[in-house]
Amino acid sequence: MKKWIIILLVIIVAAIVGYNYIYQDHRDIKNEDAEFVMSSDDIAIKFSENATEAEQTFLNKTIEVSGIISELNTNDLTLNYKVFCQFENEVINNTKINSEIKIKGRVIGYDDLLEQVKLDQCAIIK
Repeated sequence: MKKWIIILLVIIVAAIVGYNYIYQDHRDIKNEDAEFVMSSDDIAIKFSENATEAEQTFLNKTIEVSGIISELNTNDLTLNYKVFCQFENEVINNTKINSEIKIKGRVIGYDDLLEQVKLDQCAIIK
């Protein structure tokens, strides 16, 4: 009987730890300080030259990127055709193609096919 209680306690503790690990709170990227500040061209060059090293440096980090809006959709935009920025809400109406903008977001990877750096949880910096 004592053995079963110990096994049950171990299972309960493992379940609680596993749940807390999987369902962590989302980061508030908008209020985090950017670890890197650069232009969209600079980060694109770093990824195109050595994607593995750039991913080790930038992956899951908060960065601030500036550039010209080359594509604009409801919930995303692209800077200089090189940095894809995904927003949680609709992009503000006063953004226009060919206008300069600064964005803060989290680096989630690099798309080799489109040669674009991908950011999510983006916010426009005023």
